[in-house]
Amino acid sequence: MLYNSWLRLKTYIFYCLQFAMTVKPRRYHITTFGCQMNKADSERMAGILENMGFEFSEDPNEASLILYNTCTIRDNAEQRVYSNLGRQAHRKRQEPGLTLVVAGCVAQQEGEALLRRVPELDLVMGPQHANRLEDLLEQVFEGNQVVATEAVEIMEDITKPRRDSKVTAWVNVIYGCNERCTYCVVPNVRGVEQSRMPEAIRAEMEDLGRQGYKEVTLLGQNIDAYGRDLPGTKPDGSHQHTLTDLLYFVQDVPGVDRLRFATSHPRYFTERLIKACAELPQVCEHFHIPFQSGDNDILKAMSRGYTQEKYRRIIDTIRRYMPDASITADAIVGFPGETEAQFEKTLKLIEDVGFDLVNTAAYSPRPGTPAALWENQLSEEVKADRLQRINHVVTTTAMERSQRYFGRTEEVLVEAQNLKDSTQVMGRTRGNRLTFFKGDIAELAGKMVRVKITDIRAFSLTGEML
Repeated sequence: MLYNSWLRLKTYIFYCLQFAMTVKPRRYHITTFGCQMNKADSERMAGILENMGFEFSEDPNEASLILYNTCTIRDNAEQRVYSNLGRQAHRKRQEPGLTLVVAGCVAQQEGEALLRRVPELDLVMGPQHANRLEDLLEQVFEGNQVVATEAVEIMEDITKPRRDSKVTAWVNVIYGCNERCTYCVVPNVRGVEQSRMPEAIRAEMEDLGRQGYKEVTLLGQNIDAYGRDLPGTKPDGSHQHTLTDLLYFVQDVPGVDRLRFATSHPRYFTERLIKACAELPQVCEHFHIPFQSGDNDILKAMSRGYTQEKYRRIIDTIRRYMPDASITADAIVGFPGETEAQFEKTLKLIEDVGFDLVNTAAYSPRPGTPAALWENQLSEEVKADRLQRINHVVTTTAMERSQRYFGRTEEVLVEAQNLKDSTQVMGRTRGNRLTFFKGDIAELAGKMVRVKITDIRAFSLTGEML
């Protein structure tokens, strides 16, 4: 009797193993559009999926779950989402087991309208719901079509992201934005500001340090607003929690040799913050501070809350403390009502400041923003012409800034192999300048290397390892 039971058990195990070998593993693919915040959200959602037993697939057509983490900051990014989504919706009609998810800002903006446009979708979820992905998918697997776009308090992040890099990492410190720039859809889709507690941020960074990550970028849509929503004040009545205080609190995390932060807003950028960056050796000499326009009337129409004179004073203060600091920015051309003279003030600001890089974009009307409804819109031809002209000035200025690197020795953190030249590795200087040099990635990944710069370009460098 005992022998027969054992025989039946062995037979059962055999068939279970045979079945397991014939069942394909669940695979997922994530396509990310837009900003660093979206990339960080995608890493967290990838971590959740892998914790659920999914495996990453480089090829979306091999995946049984497709997730698009979307951006609505410009119309062309939104159209790329719909183009990709259309192809997978067609595939789903042949493969009903395929799970389609749209996350991020387009999902938040469109909500249930997305289901009417693409009825094959299983889950539509705004960026505030990234940490709830497992719960929402459980509802999908029970046969429901789910829309999650309601405002929520973002839960403390307890997920383990599947990070794309083994060397550098993003850490969210504040979600959402309370600003009301007239061109920007972000407050509508990412919600109000919600800061994480300093202790939680440091704990995540300590974990990264233990894993061997050498560089951390602190992220926020408006990172200078960090801490305004947290309780507590100092004896002088000021906020107890600020970005400056956070930098002092996390600057000595073991193993993390470099700190960066983005994105800053000129309205809140203080001399105290600049002084902290100069004092703390871990904080890199790189500042990303969007100015958007060099004309005060346009800045006022944008509801930016500062003047171009104040912006110039910020840059002067940075260079007083750190003369060699890299300064990058964002600019918009073709804003409603922008005259040729106002546009030329933006060009002059770029030339006068001498930026290392400016991300440029032609104004794109976004749903739900005041500027989209104004009658003084500029033609696409004018916007395209101005975009081409500003890009020429940006490249020329960046090339002039690059001259200072020639012949210098720079500390480069090696991140990856140069995909265009397998004999080279690539990394970044403390000033965030992309640098290439000959080397073995297996030996150098994650190492700080001294590199003598031998060749300069507008936005990258080449050198020799010392």
